[in-house]
Amino acid sequence: LRVETERGYIRTGQYMQTHELGVYAIGDVVAGSPQLAHVATAEGMVAAAHIAGRPVKPINYRRVPGATYTEPEIGSVGLTEAEARANGRAVRVGKFPFLANSKATILGRHDGFVKVVADERYGEILGVHIIGPHATDLIAEAVAAMEAEATVETLMSTIHPHPTVSEAVGEAFNAVYGLAINA
Repeated sequence: LRVETERGYIRTGQYMQTHELGVYAIGDVVAGSPQLAHVATAEGMVAAAHIAGRPVKPINYRRVPGATYTEPEIGSVGLTEAEARANGRAVRVGKFPFLANSKATILGRHDGFVKVVADERYGEILGVHIIGPHATDLIAEAVAAMEAEATVETLMSTIHPHPTVSEAVGEAFNAVYGLAINA
């Protein structure tokens, strides 16, 4: 086999195909791919669909969630406030503390917050960063919203059940426009 490499990693196209016809690569061997199990799974799904001739959307690596399994947990996707500003974006930021979340009170886990970074003019969600209880689970809502190109306004109208830690995500989106009700 003759595959192209970059610093020891295999170069692939957007559907995970290598330069060797009929050979695909996924996971930790792929150049530029985050070495995360959930990314390898997604890459495998893209490759399998492409091999089967099915329509498939390539992976947007800018929307891969980061998950840090510490106490408190950390979940993150997209740009930080500093990155967005460094890119010349005018941003609005919403931040909601778990200290004001009823379920966090029930769990006795108040450390942390949810932070939303959004485009000031259009409400595009640029990034969401969570430190706190179940952050690695909660970040999926933000990833789905960003994949769907939802705006802050869309997420503000999403009803979260009470009492849940997911309410903190909704409140952070409300906070972008100063409308968090439990802060």
